[in-house]
Amino acid sequence: MSAAGSSSAGVASTATNAASDSETLRRNRILSSKLYFDLPLSKVPLIYSPSYDISFLGIEKLHPFDSSKWGRICRFLIVDGVLDKKHIVEPLEATKEDLLVVHTESYLQSLKSSLNVSIIVEVPPVALLPSCLVQSKVLYPFRKQVGGSILAAKVAKERGWAINVGGGFHHCSGDKGGGFCVYADISLCIHYAFVRLNISRVMIIDLDAHQGNGHEKDFANDRQVYILDMYNPGIYPFDYEAKRYITQKVEVVSGTSTTEYLTKLDEALKVAGSMFEPELVVYNAGTDILDGDPLGRLKISPDGIISRDEKVFRFARGKNIPLVMLTSGGYMKSTARIIADSIVNLSNKGLIDTQASKGKENKNERDS
Repeated sequence: MSAAGSSSAGVASTATNAASDSETLRRNRILSSKLYFDLPLSKVPLIYSPSYDISFLGIEKLHPFDSSKWGRICRFLIVDGVLDKKHIVEPLEATKEDLLVVHTESYLQSLKSSLNVSIIVEVPPVALLPSCLVQSKVLYPFRKQVGGSILAAKVAKERGWAINVGGGFHHCSGDKGGGFCVYADISLCIHYAFVRLNISRVMIIDLDAHQGNGHEKDFANDRQVYILDMYNPGIYPFDYEAKRYITQKVEVVSGTSTTEYLTKLDEALKVAGSMFEPELVVYNAGTDILDGDPLGRLKISPDGIISRDEKVFRFARGKNIPLVMLTSGGYMKSTARIIADSIVNLSNKGLIDTQASKGKENKNERDS
C-alpha cells in the first residue's frame, strides 16, 4: 500500500471511531435520562404542564403564535367534561444532557445569548432581556414541552396513543433553531424511542402548513425514518436542501380547500401505508392550515381539521401502530377550541380514551 493509501485508511478509521464514540455517548445519555418514567394507571395519555404557557410582560403577544393555547386546550377539555385535571400527565424538563442527544454543544451555548433567542422565537424585544429571564420565561417552557414530546413515545408504546398538548417544533434541527422552534423535540423523541423502546422504524406525518425542515435535516437519508410532509410550498421556510430529505412530499398551495386537502391526505396515507411499516407514528398536527390563518394561507375548515386528525388516528390505530400527536403551529385564537373539539371527536369515535377507569383509579390510590 502506498503512503497516500495508508494515510487515507488512517483517516477513515479515525472518522469511524469518532462516529462510534459519538453514538455510544448518545446512547448513554438516553439510557441515563430521567425523562421516561412509569405512569400510574389512573393517568390518561395526555401530557401537559402549566409551565408550557409563555407569559411575560406581554412580550408573547408580539408573535402571532398563541403561546397560551396549550393551557386553553386543557381547560376546554376539563370544562367539557372530557378530561379530569388530576388525570393529566406532567412531564419533566429536558436537561442539557437530554438535549445533547441531538443538539450540538455550540448550539445550546448560543441560546445563552438573548439576541440569538430573540431571532429564533421571532420576538425582537427578547434581545433586551437578561439571559436569566430568557432562560426562565422563554426557554424553560420549551424544555418542559420537549420533555413531554419525549415521554409521549413511551406512553404511546404502552397505551397505543399519546397527545402532548404542545411540542411539534419542526423547524429546529440539531444545530439550528428558527420559526419559533428552539429545540428539536421531534428528533429527540425519535432517538429516545430507538434506544429505550427498541423501535427501529418511525413514520413522521407532518401536517403543519409549514415544511418540517428541522427533522428533515436531522434524519437526512436515514432509512429508519419515513417522512410524509404535506405543506404549503409558498410560505416559510423555503428550505430547498431539506426538501431533498422528504420521503413523501405533498405540496398544497395557498388557497387549497378542505375537500381538496382531505382528498390529497387520503391518497398520501394510502401511499405511505404501502411504502413503509412503522413501529411508531409521530403526528405533527399543526392547525395553521385553518382558513384565515395569516401564515398558513390554506382554507381548511374547523371540521376539516377535526376530520384530518381522525384520518391520521384511524391510519395508525387501524394498524395497531402507537401514535404520538404534537399540536405544533397555529396562529389564530380559535385553534385551541378546534384542537379540543378534535380530541373530543377522537374520544367519541373510540380512537382514544380520555377517561381513567374507576377501578384503575381506586387501585392506584390503594397502592400509593
